[in-house]
Amino acid sequence: MELAYIPSPSRGVLYLGPIPLRGYAFCIIIGVFVAVWLGNKRWIARGGRAGTVADIAVWAVPFGLIGGRLYHVITDYQLYFSEGRDWVDAFKIWEGGLGIWGAIALGALGAWIGCRRRGIPLPAYADAIAPGIAFAQAIGRWGNWFNQELYGRETDLPWALHITSTADGRMPGYYHPTFLYESLWCVGVALLVIWADRRFKLGHGRAFALYVAAYCAGRFWIEYMRVDDAHEILGLRLNNWTALLVFLLAVVYLVVSAKKRPGREEVVEPGASDGSAASDSAGDEAGSGEEAADAVSDQDKGEGEGKDRGEADGEAEKKAGAEVRDKADGEAGDAVGEKAGDGAGSAKKS
Repeated sequence: MELAYIPSPSRGVLYLGPIPLRGYAFCIIIGVFVAVWLGNKRWIARGGRAGTVADIAVWAVPFGLIGGRLYHVITDYQLYFSEGRDWVDAFKIWEGGLGIWGAIALGALGAWIGCRRRGIPLPAYADAIAPGIAFAQAIGRWGNWFNQELYGRETDLPWALHITSTADGRMPGYYHPTFLYESLWCVGVALLVIWADRRFKLGHGRAFALYVAAYCAGRFWIEYMRVDDAHEILGLRLNNWTALLVFLLAVVYLVVSAKKRPGREEVVEPGASDGSAASDSAGDEAGSGEEAADAVSDQDKGEGEGKDRGEADGEAEKKAGAEVRDKADGEAGDAVGEKAGDGAGSAKKS
C-alpha cells in the first residue's frame, strides 16, 4: 500500500481552442524570464546599465535553445533516425529534449556575439547571469514532470514519482523523481553562487565557473540514477563523462583565473557611469556658481552696510560738531556779556 507519492499530471498539454499550451514550454519560458530578471539586477549592482542583460539574451537564448536541441538529437539520434522513427520529430522541441551542455555551449556563443556588439567583457556578463541560469534550470526541470520523462530507478520511498504513461516504452510504476532532485540541486547551486560572489567578490568569470562546477557535481550522481536509454562508455553514461570533464575544466579555470586575474572588474560596461558623472560634474559646477554668487552678494551687502554705517557716523559727527560749536559760541557770548557788564559798572562808579 502506497502511503504517499508524487503524482504525474494526466497530460502535459492543455488546449485553448486550437492552441496547445504545453507545460514543458511554459517551464522553459518562465525559467528564461527569471534568469533575465535576476541577471539584470546583478548586472546593475555591478555597475552596468538596466536592460543590457535582456538585450544580450536576445542573442543567447535562441542560440542556447538550438544548442540544447542539437546536443540532445546528436546524443540520442536513435530516437529520431532509427528504423520506424520519423526524423521530423527532431524539430519538435516542445515535446522535450534539451541537453544543458549544448545549451550552455551555444548560448555562450550567442552571449559572446551580443557582448561584442556592446563592448562588454563576456566573463563579467557570465558572472552576472550565472545564478539566474541555475534557477532557470530548476524551473525547467519541471517540464520533465509534465512529460513524465527522465526519472530514476524504481523505489518505494514516500516521495516516489508515480509514472502512468506507457508511451515510448515506459513502464508504469514508482520511480526516483530525478527531475525533482536536480531541480532542488540547481536551487542550491544558485544560492551557493550568490553567497560566494558576495563573500569573495568573484570576478572574471569565476562565479560562472563555480556554477558550472557545482552543477556538474550534482548532475553526475543524478545522471547515475536515471534509467532512460543512453549511450555508455566504460560502464558510465555519456552525460556522466561530460559532467566529469566539464567539472574538471571549471575547477582548473577557477584556480588559474584566481592567480592570473585576482579581484573583480572595476568597469563592466563602458560608458555606463558617464551620465551620472556628467550629472555630478554639472551639479558641482552649479554649486560652485551658487557659492560665487553668494560671495558677491555678501560682498555687495557688506559694502552697502559699510556705506550706511559711514553715512550714519558722518551725520553723528556733524551733529556733534554743531553742538560743540553752539556751546562754544554760547560760552563766548556769556564771556563778552560779563565783560561788558563789568565795564558798565565801572563807568557807573566813576
